[in-house]
Amino acid sequence: MASNYLWLLDNGHGGIIDGLYQTEGKRSRRWDDGSILYEGEFNRAIVNRLIEVLTAERINYVNIVPELEDISLNERVKRANSYHNQSSCIYISIHANAGGGKGYEVYTSPGTTNSDKVATILFQEFKKEFPRIKMRSDISDGDVDKEANFYVLKNTKMPAALTENFFMDNKHECKKYLMTKEGRDRIAQAHFAAILNIEKNGLN
Repeated sequence: MASNYLWLLDNGHGGIIDGLYQTEGKRSRRWDDGSILYEGEFNRAIVNRLIEVLTAERINYVNIVPELEDISLNERVKRANSYHNQSSCIYISIHANAGGGKGYEVYTSPGTTNSDKVATILFQEFKKEFPRIKMRSDISDGDVDKEANFYVLKNTKMPAALTENFFMDNKHECKKYLMTKEGRDRIAQAHFAAILNIEKNGLN
């Protein structure tokens, strides 16, 4: 299919280099079987799955952080904004959540922009893929996304959303979704379905 947008994919935090996780914190506790979920590794696994399907569908994308090192937020934004005048871009930052909760949520910067439309579609497609999962939303301003002054959301020049895909400190969600091939495939599929929706229907 012809690609109408350039998708800027940002896997949050650092990866693992020679067995050493590159980001302090940002991991689950050590579970009873000795396993640990490293968020930066998970984020990269989802982006890599997306890259495979986007390539197959000939949808344009850029992996903003192909390195395993933990690239600064300023550099991530700088890289994303370098594409701003070249194409119709949409930025998606992918994460796993923490803080003792459960479910899924998606963030945009404060205010009403096209970012809200991107977030709503991400939210809807995740709900389709995981119909029994708690969907964490804030509808006080008329849409489902939560708003926050996250650096990568308030400083990017294109529509931007940040997804928080389950809680890595929730044992059930971590072990069932974040640490399994099936769970990761489904999380990536939910993102891909949202991308396809926007590619076909735009943000109107």
